[in-house]
Amino acid sequence: MSSIQDVATLANVSAATASRALSRPDMVAQPTRERVLHAAQQLGYQPNMLARSLRQRETRTIGVIVTDILNHFHATLAKGVQDAADRHGYTAFLFNTDEDAGKERRALDTLRGHLPQGLIVVPTPHTRENLKLVPNLPIVELDRVTGNPGVTTVTVDNIGGARAATKHLIGLGHTRIGMIVGKLDISTAVERHTGFRQMLEESGVAYHPDLVLPGEHREQDGRKAAMRLLSLPAHLRPTALFVGNNEMTVGAVLAARELGLNIPGDLSIVGFDDSRWAQTMTPPLTVVAQPAYDLGVLACDHLIAQLGHIQAGRARASPARVQLPTELILRQSTAPPVCVPTA
Repeated sequence: MSSIQDVATLANVSAATASRALSRPDMVAQPTRERVLHAAQQLGYQPNMLARSLRQRETRTIGVIVTDILNHFHATLAKGVQDAADRHGYTAFLFNTDEDAGKERRALDTLRGHLPQGLIVVPTPHTRENLKLVPNLPIVELDRVTGNPGVTTVTVDNIGGARAATKHLIGLGHTRIGMIVGKLDISTAVERHTGFRQMLEESGVAYHPDLVLPGEHREQDGRKAAMRLLSLPAHLRPTALFVGNNEMTVGAVLAARELGLNIPGDLSIVGFDDSRWAQTMTPPLTVVAQPAYDLGVLACDHLIAQLGHIQAGRARASPARVQLPTELILRQSTAPPVCVPTA
């Protein structure tokens, strides 16, 4: 591997001049700069960016921590962040925690070694405690919130989205509506459950606690919860399901098929999150769609704005509370119940 001294020798300049030509080209005469660049290209020289960052005390890197990179929603969040970071000239280090507190701590420990200038995190129930590992680091919480008043948050209107989904099912005539809610120590699950219950109560439809089951936000959890709900006697089981995220919705659809239930004839389903599979399954799925990519972009833009304040020597801006709307997309997985069970 070529060094800066090799470049300097080939270009017939000092190592200091070669370094300036590559890192601060405005400080070097054009003929010298062109000679150094040509030498670097000939040798395939790659500068040690970390060493340079340590000298300049500016790494131009940010950390990004998501909870499930295999989930289409989280992958899209991460892409939005990375695209925005690239646009701002930053490098994003991506970590996946699988909702595991230990993995989250290890990710933060690793990040500390790379001197990130800021962090974007999809929180878990342990994040607020784990963030003590990186005190004073500018942070944006994405998708979920910890309740920390000192950080910027970028989320969607989960309550409004859940209300819209529930109102749609009620409008079709469903009175026994189940929900696979997710983990109720996660802000998104709490808010979606709140919106679901609010709309039932406002519409005069009974809330059945026995028809609301938690999950771990994974496909297998959605399938397990749906199997329990849909195996109830016909007069007790729900005629409609509202499912709290796309992975659990996959599980609910598979459970309905295993039990031989027709969608939407025997069971209406609304999922939270849209995806390609939701659009192409038979029948296409009614969903509450989130602007996942835009959420990632906004989170990065807000973090970079914070860093700009710090680098300019200004006081940090007050934490922002950014909330984007959701959209109820009606497809063919919902219909009036064939018969309304006796409550």
